[in-house]
Amino acid sequence: MNALVPLPVLLPLCATGLSLAFGTRLARFQRFISVAVLSAVLGLAVALMVAADRQGPLHVDLGDFPPPLGITLVADRLSGLMLTVSSAVTLAVLVYSLGQGMADRDQETPVAVFHPAYLILVAGVSCTFLAGDLVNLFVAFEIMLVASFVLLTLGGTGPRIRAGSTYVIISLFSSMLFLTAIAMTYAAAGTVNFAQLAGQLPELPLGVQTLIQAMLLTVFGIKAAVFPVAAWLPDSYPTAPAPVTAVFAGLLTKVGVYCMLRTETLLFPGNRLGDLLMAVALFSMVVGILGAVAQTDLKRLFSFTLISHIGYMIFGIGLATREAYGGAIFYVVHHITVQTTLFLVAGLIERRGGTNELTRIGGLAKAAPVLAVLFFVPAMNLAGIPPLSGFIGKLGLMRAGVADGGAWAWILVAGATLTSLLTLYVMAKVWNLAFWRAEPPDQAAYGTVLESADDSDDADSDTGPDRIPGSGDEGVLGAPAPAGQAVAASLHGRAVTTTTRPPGAMTAATVAAVALGLAFTVLAGPLTAFTDRSAAELIDRGPYTEAVLGR
Repeated sequence: MNALVPLPVLLPLCATGLSLAFGTRLARFQRFISVAVLSAVLGLAVALMVAADRQGPLHVDLGDFPPPLGITLVADRLSGLMLTVSSAVTLAVLVYSLGQGMADRDQETPVAVFHPAYLILVAGVSCTFLAGDLVNLFVAFEIMLVASFVLLTLGGTGPRIRAGSTYVIISLFSSMLFLTAIAMTYAAAGTVNFAQLAGQLPELPLGVQTLIQAMLLTVFGIKAAVFPVAAWLPDSYPTAPAPVTAVFAGLLTKVGVYCMLRTETLLFPGNRLGDLLMAVALFSMVVGILGAVAQTDLKRLFSFTLISHIGYMIFGIGLATREAYGGAIFYVVHHITVQTTLFLVAGLIERRGGTNELTRIGGLAKAAPVLAVLFFVPAMNLAGIPPLSGFIGKLGLMRAGVADGGAWAWILVAGATLTSLLTLYVMAKVWNLAFWRAEPPDQAAYGTVLESADDSDDADSDTGPDRIPGSGDEGVLGAPAPAGQAVAASLHGRAVTTTTRPPGAMTAATVAAVALGLAFTVLAGPLTAFTDRSAAELIDRGPYTEAVLGR
């Protein structure tokens, strides 16, 4: 089974070359390659997860060079679970994007680049979860950064370029800080291999350990978008196409959380910075959800809820008990699926109503009952309504906080309860505005061709006899969009037509994502047991180091 460990990274990278070679000349074959490879990665992830659970951590030294010279990839229970969930989510998002691209007849160059960039992103995410040393982890981050910039700026529209530039600047800063932390670690310990560092870092002076720990937490905190380094996220994600935003929100922030879990348990046991982490968790929860309360743009609203609920995971890491780690792992798995699903639903709402601005849409519960159900289920799941998986994850974290009994733990329990109630309020607000109330008079008529923001900026703003402000005709091709209205955009950022029935692939992918979230509820018992075993393995550290070092 050890030979399977590198394949979740190698398969997408090899498929990227094939996808680039065929491009738009054989578009169907390009789509087939992407779907087939991600399906294979999902199967491999499940096999690795099961094998790691039964046999213990699996590892491979690439080139047969032992640590610290070689590149080590390790698959234990945690990385296997993260690989499985991320593979399932990326496959669903790919199917969604195929439906959107084919419906919009996206045959231009940016869409030919979408599949290679997406496969590279998947390879980077897989490499992050399997990385056995800090340098390989840094390389995985850079792979994700390159692919992320391409996906964020698909179509080259002004808003996407600006958002992508912000994302790249923040990511480059965190990369420089990461490199500095790696250099300090190597200078102090003589290695960057996780298993070797687990034995050598405790021998270093306490000040050196704390400095390295703080630098790594800062890097991973930027990736996870925790307070106070989360301001970039609401400005970067909403401008991207719905499938890109969905996979970014669902996965890329959890990469940072995963790295925190891995390093805090394997490299820095003892919870020296636990109070700091719990303070960060509290402010992430409260500031994030208050930001969501103030939003009327659906994608920005979901972006702020994303920041808020990252706080639950940091809460578990800050408590640093087996129960807390288990609850945090469960909540990460739950949140990957639910947050991705909500952004996919946002894309369907945009296609149905022509905008994500909640003040300009309504009546969707009557007009699109399937869409209403697809929103309602993950919304209630995110809010933590019993007996859904969101409730189970929050309950596990709160029980761990009560069992801890410390002042910070009780404050976090109260903050988590308040955040959950405000999340319910935010989801009810979206439901009332977009679904329950009557359709507003200025909602775009179905079949209207809406432009990208860049196209509308350059269009003639004069109002002619066939462009009556407030009539819903402002989005007709060649006319500017109404002021303040976010217009729908296809994958390549050009025009898109609103429809009463979205493409079947988009709906099917969203249904699959909703079903996956519900499966975590149905299988909550086995999943909770698995996350508890994962938490115990993280705290023990012995199985990981023995698998890598052979002693």
